Amino acid sequence: MMTEVKTGDTVLIHYTGTLADGSTFDSSAGRDPLEFTVGSGQIIPGLDSAMPGMNVGEKKTVAVPAAEAYGDRNPDATQTVPRTEIPDHIPLDPGTQLQVQTPNGQTVPVVVADVNESEVTLDANHPLAGQDLNFDIELVEIKAA
Repeated sequence: MMTEVKTGDTVLIHYTGTLADGSTFDSSAGRDPLEFTVGSGQIIPGLDSAMPGMNVGEKKTVAVPAAEAYGDRNPDATQTVPRTEIPDHIPLDPGTQLQVQTPNGQTVPVVVADVNESEVTLDANHPLAGQDLNFDIELVEIKAA
């Protein structure tokens, strides 16, 4: 009898994630499969909800709208800071990923969105926020609970 994935199972999948334009943003190819517990919030909701009912060896393509992936872009998650507040040794090319510390000591990844002579705009949105994603997945294994 075939065993189907159900919520609470630990599964291993191989996946390739692509953007609407077809470019790959992440893949487990050449790496160990991704292991997670279905329904536990360890992965994005749109991919998590596609797992129940799958059988080992099954492949499927899942379209995940932004709302079920990394959410929509939050305009409040960008911040403009005086350039003088950023140490000289830190690269400020647009697209550069930096880590900043919040006043309460949390480290937040940000991307340099814009730079001019006096100011730097930092964006704390997830790089994939606002993007609809596609995943080609293959169920490799269901680990017995």
